[in-house]
Amino acid sequence: MGFSASQMAQMSVGSNVAGAANSAISSYIGALAQKDNLKHSAAMAEINARVAELGAQSALLQGKSEVAKLTDAAGRLKSRQKVALAANGVDLGVGNAAEIQASTDMMKEIDAEALKANALRTAWGYRANAQNYRNKAAADRVTASGISPFMSATSSLMGDAGQVASQWYSLQKEGAFGTTTDTNGNTVNSWW
Repeated sequence: MGFSASQMAQMSVGSNVAGAANSAISSYIGALAQKDNLKHSAAMAEINARVAELGAQSALLQGKSEVAKLTDAAGRLKSRQKVALAANGVDLGVGNAAEIQASTDMMKEIDAEALKANALRTAWGYRANAQNYRNKAAADRVTASGISPFMSATSSLMGDAGQVASQWYSLQKEGAFGTTTDTNGNTVNSWW
């Protein structure tokens, strides 16, 4: 048993209606997944920002520790210098002896400032990364808030509805659905 032209037209339009519904559901689920992925991405970016800030704090603490080690080493060197100079009967407060001690202090300060500057540069790099992560998190949250799964489904359904209506109109115009007469003698589309 075969299908009539009218039945084939009805199945064709029905198939397109089902496809439109499937497309709308897929759009809804896709938008929902995209929104969830962006929220997850924002959460991960916030975690990365906190890790980067911890890196900055660690770099500053390491810089302080290196300055403390340098100060200790410079103090020990200066003590050895004083002992050696005093053992040779040199007056520590004048001439070359005073210049040697001042030079040791100056070198210690130069090295300490270099260590501090390196620690600050490293911390700045970490903090710049942390800010980039925070910016990414904010952008992801804004993008996620602009996604409406319901609107995606509605938009998809509206686009497909236009195609279904166009197909139905074309088939109706060609007489693919056939006509019947109702109980009042009016000609009606057999589709309905």
